[in-house]
Amino acid sequence: MTSPSPLVRPDTVYSGVRNAILDGSYPPGTTITESAVAMRYGVARPTAKLALQRLVTDGLLRRGAHQAARVPELTRDDIGDLFDNRAMLEAAATAALARAGAVPPAAVAAQRALREHAAGFARADIAFHRALVAGQPSPRLAHMHSRLMGEVELCIGQVQAHHLLDPTTIAEQHQRILDAIVAADPDAADRLTHAHIEGARDALLAHYDESHGDDR
Repeated sequence: MTSPSPLVRPDTVYSGVRNAILDGSYPPGTTITESAVAMRYGVARPTAKLALQRLVTDGLLRRGAHQAARVPELTRDDIGDLFDNRAMLEAAATAALARAGAVPPAAVAAQRALREHAAGFARADIAFHRALVAGQPSPRLAHMHSRLMGEVELCIGQVQAHHLLDPTTIAEQHQRILDAIVAADPDAADRLTHAHIEGARDALLAHYDESHGDDR
C-alpha cells in the first residue's frame, strides 16, 4: 500500500480531480470516493476529503448525506435553465463593461490563450467568461455568476469532449464581444453575449437529444 505523501497538497488533488472531470476522464454519473482519490494521489483520506468537498462546493460534484460524491448528470431542463440564467448574468456584465469601455486584462489574456491553445480550449473559455464578470463593478452579480460556474464548467467540458463547437468560432465570438466593449456599445455587447451563450446551449441540447433518444 502506498504511503501518503506529505508533498501533495489539497490544491494539487483538487486541480487534478477537477481537470479529470472537465476533460471527461470522469464522465457524468461517475462515483468518486475519498479512498480512490487518496490512493491515486498518494495522500491521506482527510486531504482527499478536503479536495472533494471543495469540488462539491463548486458544483462539479454532488454528494448526499452518507453518500459518495458523483459527477452530476444534468438533465435537458438543467442545461436550458443554466444557460438561460448564465446568458442574463453575463450579458449584464458585458453591457456594464461596455458602458465604461473597459476590457478586463484577464479576459484579453484568456482570449490570447484560447487562440494559441485551441486544442484544449475549455480552460481558456472558462477563464474568459469568469474574467468578464469579475471585471464588472457589481460584486452581487459576480457572486450570482460564481454560483453557476461549476455546472457551467461541466457543460463547457462536454462541449470540448464531444467537439460540439469549433474553437476558432468560439474565439471569433469572444473577439466580437471584446470589440463591442471597446467600442462602448452596451447593446451590441448584450446581444453578442446572448447569441454566444445561446449557441453553446443549443449545441449541448442537440447533443443531449441525440444521445438520450426516447429517454427525453
